[in-house]
Formats: sequence, C-alpha cells, structure tokens
Amino acid sequence: MDVLLNNCAGMDVHQETIVVCTLNTDQEGNVQSEVRTFGTLTKHLFEMLKWLESKSITHVAMESTGIYWKPVYNILEGYFDITLANAQRIKNVPGRKTDVCDAEWIAKLLRVGLIEASFIPSEDLREMRDLCRLRKKRVGNLTAEKNRIQKYLEASNVKLATVISDVFGVSGRNLLGRLVSQGYVDAEDVEACVKGSIKNKKEQVRDSLFGTITPHQLELIRDCWEHIEFLEKSLDSLDSKIDEHLQSYRQEYELLQTIPGVSQVTAAALIAEIGVDMEQFPSAEHLSSWAGVAPGNHESAGKKKVQRA
Repeated sequence: MDVLLNNCAGMDVHQETIVVCTLNTDQEGNVQSEVRTFGTLTKHLFEMLKWLESKSITHVAMESTGIYWKPVYNILEGYFDITLANAQRIKNVPGRKTDVCDAEWIAKLLRVGLIEASFIPSEDLREMRDLCRLRKKRVGNLTAEKNRIQKYLEASNVKLATVISDVFGVSGRNLLGRLVSQGYVDAEDVEACVKGSIKNKKEQVRDSLFGTITPHQLELIRDCWEHIEFLEKSLDSLDSKIDEHLQSYRQEYELLQTIPGVSQVTAAALIAEIGVDMEQFPSAEHLSSWAGVAPGNHESAGKKKVQRA
C-alpha cells in the first residue's frame, strides 16, 4: 500500500497507561519504529506531547475507548492532526492482542490511510453536548421523583391524582407544598391553594386529601420534594448555560425549530450532537447512519439476517 503519512503515531489508551508507537519514514522509505509507555496523569501527557514533537510527529490516531481518550485529545488538540477511531473497525488480527501490538497496528493503519476518523465537534459544541446530556438526565431524575411522590400518595390513600389531572401543576404544587411544610392540608389550605377550574372541585379535592399518611411516608415525600426543588433549579441553570452557547448558532437554532415537532430543547440537542457544519457527513445517508437510524445490511448466501441499526 502507498504510504500517505511519513511521521505518525498510534496510541493504545487505557485508564492508567498509554502505549504509543511512532513510525518515521525517511526519504529512502526506511521506517523507524519506537514504542514508549506513559502514565495518564497530566504531567505524563505533557511529557508524551514533548516526546511526540521531538519525533516530528504530525498525525496521531487512537481508539475511542470509553472516556479515557478525552484528556489525551484535549491536550494534544492543536499540536497534531488527531484521528479518533472506532474500535470495532480497527480490530487487530487474531493472536496479536497486546497493548504494544495494538498501538503499532493503529500506527500502521494510520500511515496508509485506512482509519476512518470519528466525528468530533469543536470545543464549544462539546461543552454544549455535555450540558444537553446532563439536562436530559436531570429531566429523567425529575420525572422519577414525581412518580415516586405519586406512589407514596397512593400508598397513603391520598387520591389527589384522581381529581387533579396534573398533580404538579399550580394547584397541585401549592397543595403538596402545604403538605410537606406542615404535615397536613385542611379546608382553609384547599381554599387558598386551588386555582383556576380546580376551584369548582374544592370539595372533591378535600376528600381526596383525606388519607392514612404516616410520619414515615411524609418524610419520604418531603425528601423527594426537596430533591425536586434542587433539580428544577439545576435545570434553570443548565438552560441558561445552553442558551449562552447557542448565541453563536442562533440562526441554525431558530431554523431547526421551523421543522414540525422540533422544540427548543430538541433543536439545542441536535446542534450539540451533530454541529452545524454538515461537511463532516458526505451525505444524508451517512448522517442517518451515524445517528443510528439507518438499518445496516447483513446478507449471506442470498439470505438477509437481522442487523441492528
């Protein structure tokens, strides 16, 4: 195969060590190979950076192993052309599975251009991706806590959900707030808490709140309620930070929302996950395949077999 890169390196990245193999090709075509192992502390990563520069390395490749590649990428970014490879697509030949062999194999594949680079967005998009993913987790936690409170209420025979469609709406939150703060809800509390059309159901609301709630169940509800308040504050903070990152992509952000079914949250997540530069994807088919929404092909002897997206 034709050599495309004269000075390149392959890395086998682990939690505690990084095995690096450099390949330097001179004008006569002779290849000099050197392998070194570094730690993963920040000082070790800078030592690796200086060593790679001393070897005149221009291109580096490594596997996307968990999150261990991220600190390495953050330090080497801007110094070398870095290729992040899908581990499934650069498997070594059977019988040659060692860290040194893996690093050498990656370097050889990179040298002849046989590694397809994974999509890595810019730093600001990576930050926004972290924020959007954390927001999604927070929303999931919030839903779980609300469901947990509803379970405790039902266990105490408090049938508020049968009268109020949204227990965590304005009226429901007012009632739950009184329950958490003082341990009970009387007729005066119901009169003061219910709003809007719920006022027509005041008597039903009072009856639904008469249950067998115990101090233990009340303590569990109070704990969930405090967690809900924390999660809601966290979501407000995350929304503000995401909005700051979106200032650079305001046009794309608003354009995405013109698509039916795409909300503000979805538009922000789309920008964070795939960016705004579609040059990264040769075609729409490549983008859908990268997103995991395009079925793959697995056919043998004229028979199509099950293939995950």
